[in-house]
Amino acid sequence: MKLKILFISSWFPNKIEPTNGNFVQRHAEAVAKIHEVEVLHAIGDFNQKETYVFDDKIINKIRTLVVYYKNTRNPILNFYRRMKAYQKGFQKMDRPDLVHANVLHNSMIFAVYLKKRFKIPFVVTEHWTALRKSNENITPKNILKTAKFIGNRANCILPVSFDLQKGLKNLGITTTMKVVPNVVDTSLFSVNEEKKNEFVFIHVSNLIPRKNSDKILNTAIRLLKKGHQFKLQLGGDGTQQTIENLKKTAIESGFQDKIEIFGMQSIQEVAERMKRSDCFILFSNDENQPCVIAESFASGLLVISTNVGGVSEFLPENFGILLDFPNENLLEEAMVNILNGEVQHHRNALQSYAERTFSVEKIGEQYSEIYADILKK
Repeated sequence: MKLKILFISSWFPNKIEPTNGNFVQRHAEAVAKIHEVEVLHAIGDFNQKETYVFDDKIINKIRTLVVYYKNTRNPILNFYRRMKAYQKGFQKMDRPDLVHANVLHNSMIFAVYLKKRFKIPFVVTEHWTALRKSNENITPKNILKTAKFIGNRANCILPVSFDLQKGLKNLGITTTMKVVPNVVDTSLFSVNEEKKNEFVFIHVSNLIPRKNSDKILNTAIRLLKKGHQFKLQLGGDGTQQTIENLKKTAIESGFQDKIEIFGMQSIQEVAERMKRSDCFILFSNDENQPCVIAESFASGLLVISTNVGGVSEFLPENFGILLDFPNENLLEEAMVNILNGEVQHHRNALQSYAERTFSVEKIGEQYSEIYADILKK
């Protein structure tokens, strides 16, 4: 039976932050293969004059309503306007059978309201590294308390890794939980069988400091100076200043013919870059269950990653190399091992694993089963 599912999220792509929460959008698209899905999101805009602006579109065949509210320097007023924006947006949507909320930020108090006011059950998919157990002493207490409040009123919590599930239980959330990982469009991210002339390492991220893109670049330059033959693609949707600094380092190294620094990419462009690569590097201080690793496997790429968050849960043996710390010497050693062929793999085995674990079909089916169980009760 087709259900009406309303996705709401603390993060979702919008005109202010075009790639923020794109993994939520992909989950919605997976569910939309089976059920009727609508998306509602609210976000503040300091530049708009009107108190509320409604941006109602069909995106990838899903009705997506983003309500922009006039942002202020007053967080209490902003929260009120955000809740009002969700309320106004909800009045324009179809009445759902179930709400699929995302990220236990205070925005998702709206899901609690809908359950109390209209008896609409809700689930929460959780992605937030701030809620990992290892971050409990640095995440503000009000964020942790809010997450616990919302989480204990949900019908089911769906963390994207067991590591994050541990963190949520540590908060005192007793709601039933089931791990469902991030989704990958395996029709878009696929293996390129064409032989390449030179080995290619790739890193794509939002280039924030904890991703350590500068350290990846520095390590690659050291290896190139030692005579190793490969190319590096490195970039993403970081600030212009970050990208310019990386470009400057690459030029000053004298290896700009071996290193390509790029800015924001569409998901199609990322998929094409991965098809032309051999190994993905993730060198983060902190992660949860990164989509890029799943996308790498779907593209037939080996992965070098720091062993953080839920990365090890979804990195089978011989699919790459895990590093204990984001240490440049460890990364250099791992890159040499990969270049020397010390990690044996078959691209189609990586792709098959991605199909079984992260594909649109598999994730959509898992969510559909969870919805059905909740609505039976």
